Amino acid sequence: MKLWQKNTTVSAAVEKFTVGKDKEFDLMLAPFDVLGNIAHAKMLATVGLLTADEATALVKELQSIYTLAIDGKLVIGDGVEDIHSQVEFLLTQSLGDTGKKIHSARSRNDQVLVDIKLFLRNEIAELVKTVQPFFELLIAQSEKFKTRLLPGYTHLQLAMPSSFGLWFGAYAESLVDDLITLQGAYQVVNKNPLGSAAGYGSSFPINRTLTTTLLGFGDLNYNVVYAQMGRGKAERITAQALANIAESLSRLSMDMCLYLNQNFDFVSFPAELTTGSSIMPHKKNPDVFELIRSHCNRIKALPNEISMMTTNLPSGYHRDLQLLKEHLFPAFQTLKDCLEMAHLMLQNISIKENILADEKYKYAFSVEAVNELVLQGIPFRDAYKQVGLAIESGFFNHGTELHHVHEGSIGNLCNDQISAMMQEVLKKFEFEKVDAAINQLLA
Repeated sequence: MKLWQKNTTVSAAVEKFTVGKDKEFDLMLAPFDVLGNIAHAKMLATVGLLTADEATALVKELQSIYTLAIDGKLVIGDGVEDIHSQVEFLLTQSLGDTGKKIHSARSRNDQVLVDIKLFLRNEIAELVKTVQPFFELLIAQSEKFKTRLLPGYTHLQLAMPSSFGLWFGAYAESLVDDLITLQGAYQVVNKNPLGSAAGYGSSFPINRTLTTTLLGFGDLNYNVVYAQMGRGKAERITAQALANIAESLSRLSMDMCLYLNQNFDFVSFPAELTTGSSIMPHKKNPDVFELIRSHCNRIKALPNEISMMTTNLPSGYHRDLQLLKEHLFPAFQTLKDCLEMAHLMLQNISIKENILADEKYKYAFSVEAVNELVLQGIPFRDAYKQVGLAIESGFFNHGTELHHVHEGSIGNLCNDQISAMMQEVLKKFEFEKVDAAINQLLA
């Protein structure tokens, strides 16, 4: 059954190629398709395209279908093209002609658009809920290990003293900026395209503001042509926000792979969190971090993939857009899995004490020595030269005591301020407004 089919039978080869994996990803959209249908039915009743009784019957049946979708029991039947057709088929099967009226004043184009927007909005919310505890762990570990010094590197060469307080805190603050970009994506996604129909609006006197309120959207995509053009753009913007989080995780994982290496020997993990070798009995491999790195690097490619798939498309709908789901939808679960595994690992990390006491790290304190001379009144360039000559002649020596007090330094991590920034970002999502609207729809 195809909503658009008349008297022509489509080639089996064409049908197989054009449908592809769409049914698989349509099932991920199923709950959101039902929510869009509920809002649409309620709106149709207010403009006279459905009677109150018809709308009540449709909403009741749709709520039952929603339960099936949430429980994973909703399937797309053989011969049914997509989730939209399946829902309409079930409504027609139960309610007869009333079920056939659900598609009035709507196209599959805006139906798919609203499904995807609702899906992305929900997935962003779930991702934020996964980022939050990981951020809190990073802050907690930053405080716990703030006195554990380690060498800092530039160009992978020994540079200056750092600390694990700084290291954990750096990735915590990185997540703040990552969520700022995710919040921007959320604002783009949280706009209602329903009512744009095939991209040119409808001659019916529909109320798009009402469906916006019913579905908990922050605002409308007002221009109906742009609403359709927004498909692909919303996915690309969302993918970029995912890529930002993935970048932070990938970099963190690379650090961990280095720090676990015996030549660095800064950290260790319980044996059950590492893997071994089939031939080398001493091995404790950081497979988890290596896989996080690879998964996240693949996610970092997503914005470019989506951009290339939508390159040179004119305005209006094009079937190319169908394939975006295959690339973007699985990335959410992959990223959440990576966050949860990174959380597990860092929760169980052991950090070596007195790392910088090792003779090979003594030159990390060269800047400290220069600064001490400057505080004694020696011009910086003269102090720099004096310490440099001591290093070259083999006479440099300096203790491991540090006095860093400015904001964001080893002695003043500013974790409270970083946590406050994160709370400000989280408030802007206003998930509770969406939850209240959806709960009302299902009541």
